[in-house]
Amino acid sequence: MNNPNKGTIKMKRIARAAALAVPGLLAAGAAFAQDAPKIDAGNTAWMLTATALVLMMTIPGVALFYAGMVRKKNVLATMMQSFFICALVAVTWMVVGYSIAFGNGGLYFGDFSKVMFQGINWDGPFVLGAGLGGESEVATTIPETVFAMFQMTFAIITAALITGAVADRMKFSALCVFTVLWSALIYSPVAHAVWHPAGLIWAWGALDFAGGTVVHINAGVAGLVAAMVLGKRVGYGSENMSPYSLALAVIGASLLWVGWFGFNAGSALAADGRAGMAMLATMVATAAGTITWTFAEWAAKGKPSVLGAISGAVAGLVAITPASGWVFPGAALIIGGAAGVICFWGATALKRAMGYDDSLDAFGVHGIGGIVGAVLTGVFAYGLLYKVGDAEGAVAYSGALYGNPGMVWIQVKSVLATIAFSGIGTFIILKVIDVIIGLRVTEEEEREGLDVALHGERLG
Repeated sequence: MNNPNKGTIKMKRIARAAALAVPGLLAAGAAFAQDAPKIDAGNTAWMLTATALVLMMTIPGVALFYAGMVRKKNVLATMMQSFFICALVAVTWMVVGYSIAFGNGGLYFGDFSKVMFQGINWDGPFVLGAGLGGESEVATTIPETVFAMFQMTFAIITAALITGAVADRMKFSALCVFTVLWSALIYSPVAHAVWHPAGLIWAWGALDFAGGTVVHINAGVAGLVAAMVLGKRVGYGSENMSPYSLALAVIGASLLWVGWFGFNAGSALAADGRAGMAMLATMVATAAGTITWTFAEWAAKGKPSVLGAISGAVAGLVAITPASGWVFPGAALIIGGAAGVICFWGATALKRAMGYDDSLDAFGVHGIGGIVGAVLTGVFAYGLLYKVGDAEGAVAYSGALYGNPGMVWIQVKSVLATIAFSGIGTFIILKVIDVIIGLRVTEEEEREGLDVALHGERLG
């Protein structure tokens, strides 16, 4: 089909490829230097470190964070979910996920040229979109093995985040099947659309530095749909569902805060000034989210809670994720502060109004926080942060504050597309699984606790 906007889209891709090193991330080096690119040892070492930090966010970060917030009878089952998802997604990513996400393919799906990690470049610098031709080929200074592993940790934590919405009541067997299907059919296509030069949302010019749409909106919406499909926990609203150990949750949140520097600063794919700016913005936004959620809760309920403080920190982390490489610290302060207040509302008033049981506020924090961050990126993005020395070229990648109000609509459009694809796709997958093996444990098993009912083990 002849696309009347083909020329515009082509020019956007050309401009974007020159500006970025990976889709939605930062340029790690010039894509078309006169000399052939070489592996940079410093950049590679930093990316190996960042990869380990992101993996730490799931095991033990999310595992401890979620386990501390459920009831005692479900602590081991909750930790098992994060730990086993790490293994499931790692294999799924190797077999097909990476190829769908970062194979050339079309607007929505990558091809299958990298199934089972075949043909990945281990002894030379990775070129994203190799074979597309022209300036759509984007060079990095790290081997593809490191890039693939770094992106694997993103796929892992995204799937793990969803479990917070269905805690205490989902069959382990159903969760395993869901994780494999969702990672391959929902996560990887969204990653391709946003972060690959052939992708649809990339062509729109949307900005997602480290996963506001790909990770947080995607997981948050999936969690919301899953919570609605499964229904409320037995006794929800009438029985005591106090967290087992806020101490564990604080440790988990602390690991998330530290690990998130690998998540955001690592998304520069280089040990450079942009990575430093992303790290600084991440710290400021997290601090702001912690403070604003705490004070909002203090004002609403009369006391500031530990659970509120750590939830605010995560809200700030989530919101700055899509923006971290595009904004200055002052903007990060606003983004994180806004997220703390808005996510507090989402996890309390909105949840009550809509009547769903999102057990650990996966949607209230990650879904809403991701939306806040993605939209505000369209306001505060500063083009010269990634089009260094090119004031004219930077205009197209600036936000409304710097003379490009159209960027807000691009960001909103990318948010809506992610919500629609993730929401509809997740619903279909869940319904198919429910028909085949069932999604939810019995009421008797739920009351007994998943530790004993599903795993035959008990915490102390």
